[in-house]
Amino acid sequence: MPAPEIVERPVTAAISDRPPFGAMAHLTHDQLVEAQQGTLASPRRRASLSAKALFNTMDLLYGKERTLAKFRVLELIARVPYQAWENVAYVAMTHKASEPNFARRIFDKVRVSRFEQDNEQWHLLILEELVHAQPGRLGFVRHRIVPQIIAFAYYQLSWLMYAVRPSWSYRLNADFEDHAEHEYALLVEENPAWEHEAYDGSFADDYGRCDSLADLFRQIGYDERLHKLESEANMTLKRFS
Repeated sequence: MPAPEIVERPVTAAISDRPPFGAMAHLTHDQLVEAQQGTLASPRRRASLSAKALFNTMDLLYGKERTLAKFRVLELIARVPYQAWENVAYVAMTHKASEPNFARRIFDKVRVSRFEQDNEQWHLLILEELVHAQPGRLGFVRHRIVPQIIAFAYYQLSWLMYAVRPSWSYRLNADFEDHAEHEYALLVEENPAWEHEAYDGSFADDYGRCDSLADLFRQIGYDERLHKLESEANMTLKRFS
């Protein structure tokens, strides 16, 4: 059997052969509408003080109105806990490499965090593209520098909570994802014209195609629900169980 051809960039080639990890679970139009209505009918989580402080800061800096620019900031922040959890888990795996079974359980946590982080990254890229297509320019400091500062502070808090007691960090993330889920459901409700507007952006094939712009945001909102449910389940588990 001939040896496989060695390409110049073998890792890049291997990744390009795999389909991108897009939406957490693709739903049909009817399923997305049902999911949105379920979100609108459900009560919000009782947010922690840390989560309330974050939400109030967002409203103070970007207004209470639901705009795509504000959701872009939300998605930039949304990736942060998964990055923090992955970082802590890699450190733990280094110290537990002599215990292969335990190290494997930690690595499984890393994989889940990475997948969730990648999903949130698609959300951000989609919002970036949609915001860029709108007329007018965003303030550089308020929409570029300040979100990075918020994300940095949120990362440090998520990392510290996860290192001390993971359930604290999972609860904070569940609060954040629940907030995002409800905000996306309300965003779609407030923009009925999106039902007849197609989304054919640069990331449609990567994330997954939707019937309309309304369904795109319903799908993102459903992703946030699944993130929330994952964090809620992890709150009841032992570290790396």
